[in-house]
Amino acid sequence: MKNRNRATNWPLLILMVLSGNFVLAEEPVSKSFFGGVAIGGHDTVAYHDQASDHHKAIKGERAYTIEWKGAKWRFATRADSEAFALEPEKYTPAYNGFCANALSLGNELVKTDGTHWQIFEDQLFLFYAREGRQRWLDGNYEEYKTVADRAWQEFITNQE
Repeated sequence: MKNRNRATNWPLLILMVLSGNFVLAEEPVSKSFFGGVAIGGHDTVAYHDQASDHHKAIKGERAYTIEWKGAKWRFATRADSEAFALEPEKYTPAYNGFCANALSLGNELVKTDGTHWQIFEDQLFLFYAREGRQRWLDGNYEEYKTVADRAWQEFITNQE
């Protein structure tokens, strides 16, 4: 009887292992634990449309939600959701919304809520805190970006 129970658990164990590998192969996104909403529900297209003096994170609406990369991306307008649907890579924040500063300091992936951000060279970068953003503004963001890019790529490679 004991051997029979062990045999019936093998298919379940194999399924769990295969499912785990599938999940790990997916590129991570900074999203809420409950609901899976990316970057605090902020409109990732709206960041790009702002004048430099406006610098505000704009909340998306549930009615304009697109699922992509295993997360729910929300938008303030239908036009923004359509723009994202046409070119998601253009509007997705660097490192899928994880803190750029943390990566540039060699830390693990740190989730962000979309409130601290900056656009460098037409790419959106998110930060866990105001101080991280300020570090990038005051320092050599190109150097920080190089280190963060390398850390992100290493993380993705280790996921595979």
